[in-house]
Parts: sequence; structure tokens; C-alpha cells
Amino acid sequence: MSSDATFFRKQADQERSNASEASLDNVRDRCERAARSWEAMAARAERTEAMRDQRAAATRAASALAEPAVDTLADPAACRA
Repeated sequence: MSSDATFFRKQADQERSNASEASLDNVRDRCERAARSWEAMAARAERTEAMRDQRAAATRAASALAEPAVDTLADPAACRA
């Protein structure tokens, strides 16, 4: 898990704690909304990291399958082959 997602989850936990300690309804509601927002950001960060990892793996796989280009200027014999 990325450090961003970890940070976002800690912030959500803090907001839930703030909500449980709040004596005013509007403050409790605000903290609960903030906690949901932090959780959404954490989920988005995790999804982004997973997609980035998948893209990197696909790029590595594609480059491993790619054939090296023959430099005909550096090797004149390659032109005659």
C-alpha cells in the first residue's frame, strides 16, 4: 500500500475519532463526511497505484518481447543478409 493511502486512512481514523467526541450534531456530521472523503481518497490512491503497477508490468513484458533493431549503418553486412 502506498504511503499516500496510509496517510489518508490515518486521517479518516482521526476524523472518526473527532466525530465520536463531538457534542454538536453539525460537527459530528462534518467529521463523518470528512472521514468518508479521506477513505475515498485512500481507495483512489490504491487504485491508481495498482493501475500504475499493471502498466509498468505490461511495459516490461512488451519490451522483453520486442526484437532489437538491426543497425544497418553500423553493420554493412546486415544489408547483404
